[in-house]
Amino acid sequence: MFEVTGTNPLLDIALELERIALEDEYCVSRKLYPNIDFYSGIVYQAIGFPTDMFPVLFAIPRTVGWMAQWREMITDDEHRIARPLQVYTGPEGGDYKSLAQRA
Repeated sequence: MFEVTGTNPLLDIALELERIALEDEYCVSRKLYPNIDFYSGIVYQAIGFPTDMFPVLFAIPRTVGWMAQWREMITDDEHRIARPLQVYTGPEGGDYKSLAQRA
């Protein structure tokens, strides 16, 4: 693709960041690897999409996945509700201030 559009200096940066991540103990131990979206912006830019369209272009394929998941959820009689695991790890407690006290 870059033979047609010309090289992008961001590609060199992205490749170096990927190399560092693949060698970094923190990333490797947690299996954190660059996904397809890591390079998508560079490809979208090379194609000529304006930067402000990137969020839309990122969302379109996700929407297809969300719809497929929704369809699977409503057609599977054993799958009653989709509830991802959420574990709160933030601070506990804290003083509650009424709305009047916050103003």
